Amino acid sequence: MNFKTVLFLVCGLCFSFSVFAQKATIRGYIYDADNGQPVIYANIYLLGTDLGTTSDANGFFNISDVPAGKFQLIGSYIGYDTLRSEVTVVKSEIIQRSLYMKSSGITLGEVKISASRERAKSEVQVSKIVVTPKQIKSLPSIGGDADIAQYLQILPGIISTGDQGGQIFIRGGSPVQNKILLDGLNIYNPFHSLGFFSVFETELIRNVDVFTGGFNAEYGGRVSAIIDIKTREGNKSRLSGYTSISPFMGKILIEAPLNKFEQGKGSTSFVVTGKKSLIDRTSKSLYSYAADVDSIGLPFSFSDFYSKFSVVSGNGSKFNLFGFNFTDGYNNPLVASIGWENTGVGADFTMVPNSSDIIIKGTIGYTNYDLGIKDSADKRSSSIREFGATVDFTIFRNKSEFKYGFDLRAVKTDFNFINPYKILLSQEQNTTEFSTYLKYRQTIGRVVIEPSVRLMYYASQARFSPEPRMGLKYNITDNFRFKAAGGFYSQNVMGTSNERDVVNLFYGFLTSPESSVKGLDGKNLDNKLQLARHAVGGFEIDVSDNLQLNVETYIKDFNQLIVVNRNKVSINESDYAVETGKAYGVDFSAKYEEVRYNLFAAYSYGFVNRFDGEQTYPTVFDRRHNLNMLATYNFDRKGDLQFSIRWNMGSGFPFTKTQGFYNQLSFVDGANTNYLQENPDQVGIIYSQLRNGGRLPYYHRLDLSLSKKFHFSKYTHLELNASITNAYDRENIFYFDRIKYSRVNQLPVMPALSAKFAF
Repeated sequence: MNFKTVLFLVCGLCFSFSVFAQKATIRGYIYDADNGQPVIYANIYLLGTDLGTTSDANGFFNISDVPAGKFQLIGSYIGYDTLRSEVTVVKSEIIQRSLYMKSSGITLGEVKISASRERAKSEVQVSKIVVTPKQIKSLPSIGGDADIAQYLQILPGIISTGDQGGQIFIRGGSPVQNKILLDGLNIYNPFHSLGFFSVFETELIRNVDVFTGGFNAEYGGRVSAIIDIKTREGNKSRLSGYTSISPFMGKILIEAPLNKFEQGKGSTSFVVTGKKSLIDRTSKSLYSYAADVDSIGLPFSFSDFYSKFSVVSGNGSKFNLFGFNFTDGYNNPLVASIGWENTGVGADFTMVPNSSDIIIKGTIGYTNYDLGIKDSADKRSSSIREFGATVDFTIFRNKSEFKYGFDLRAVKTDFNFINPYKILLSQEQNTTEFSTYLKYRQTIGRVVIEPSVRLMYYASQARFSPEPRMGLKYNITDNFRFKAAGGFYSQNVMGTSNERDVVNLFYGFLTSPESSVKGLDGKNLDNKLQLARHAVGGFEIDVSDNLQLNVETYIKDFNQLIVVNRNKVSINESDYAVETGKAYGVDFSAKYEEVRYNLFAAYSYGFVNRFDGEQTYPTVFDRRHNLNMLATYNFDRKGDLQFSIRWNMGSGFPFTKTQGFYNQLSFVDGANTNYLQENPDQVGIIYSQLRNGGRLPYYHRLDLSLSKKFHFSKYTHLELNASITNAYDRENIFYFDRIKYSRVNQLPVMPALSAKFAF
């Protein structure tokens, strides 16, 4: 079956799915009546029937297969008065309704939340974790600044390299194997060198979907995991914002309507936010004990800027235009000078046609990421530019959903690296990726099935990659659910990190080589993509209204990985090498929620290895045990005085032991070099033949924070936050300088006081 035939069948199936729908549909958006912001996960149902749903992250709801007649449409959510709206339904009609909920006097937590429980029963949600701004803020705020980078580190299956380095590894996948999206655009390096902070502004996040494995065909182009971050629109009713300052950074956010929100009408708004690091200056006096050199302090500097313009129509159709600029620098004269910049601009839209039951969404955008490093060992530079456009179509039914879409990516990479043997590795390449996908979800009694398929075409490789995937959930009882998922995955982007770097802050990118590459069997590869297969299984238990348990076991088979040949010693050798690998383990998590306090615990037990043709070795991020515990307590029901505590413990990472040293002669004069009398000025390292045969000590850290809000009016308040990072001053290793034979630790105990003024 050729590619055109597949596209024809896709379009034909979608057309027939829409044409043969005979019953009516009630759909629309549910908003806060005061400010026009969507009410997420509200319960919407038709009184006296079993027809109902919950609103999504945009407040959208859809009730399909509604018979003709008169009904009471009910909307309910914690903290709001129950909403009732009378609806008269005619056969095959599409009824568009915008619902507006008014705040009630009920304190958050007094009423049990059932929407998330209902979604858990009706959706597969294997290896999917939904993160909200409220959850992010529940963490002990490092320096008073809550950040998604800190919250991701406590999730099951996610490993962080520590306080410095700014990288995360998800169920055995390296950073390049994780796709991180901001409003649909690829963000190639979302974490700053100071690992506490990301480029994302917490106050702008609407929701975060984290897929640690087994994700469906809606996402492609990566072989390990997906993090999908969506931002909200600006304030639709009034001028508002905040400014904050801490020893780590200063932040500001301004938002306002250009056309104020009115019920039943459209609105226009904007939001602008920026932050600038201060730690490189404040650390010289406040944290001089934490720096390698007192005069330079902690050598981290970064700045982030994001802006968004939004137009929302009365029926929920909307258009957003956004842009960003993120920069990061690490300038340590003892180690390296590293800097990167990520800029981008994009637009997205949602169309809700009044005469069709198809919802159309699309995104178009451009991103550019530049990275450079200069140290005593080598010089490296990397840039990647991407233009992308996506459009998808969704058709809802009462117990089913059909979604299909198209995606186009044009990618340019430019990579230059001089290895320790003075051999240049360079690649400048343009490539195009085109893909289409279909996803279908159907509830049959207690069973939810979700088959999907993604069809990828990589132009530079002239390679067509069909990728079937499947998700399944079985509701054994109302409180006990079994789930499973799996599929095939591919990607064309490669990472260039060196596992033996002293500080692994350089993470460049290139695309799969067009030149010949020999496989592990010594033959030239026909397919030079990164390839993987996932299988995930587990269960969910609602022990009580307040306590939920989740257990998942997984295996990721990385059946082909192309890597940069960092040990190339002559121009005749290939720039690339081939590896295979496996990641497998089990994740446990428990969540307990009460009115005033929340408890969360996650434990992961996993193995990650690679085979390079000669030996099987653990990766540098193979952490066998990882435990996170979080507790949040509100001293009052409004949450104005909150205490948070988090403890993390992880077993040691692998490393390759040093076997010896030698005088490294560079032979700068070629064959004329007087090697008998030359005095080499560099020391070379002889590494153990057993790759990553050693283990670093265990890592553990305790963080605390206490925050207090002082209200001056309905919208104006001051929040003070006192925090302690690494409260018992654990000496966790950062890296070991082999040449100087000295250990450098992660950050020591660091108290901080911050202030945030909101209006």
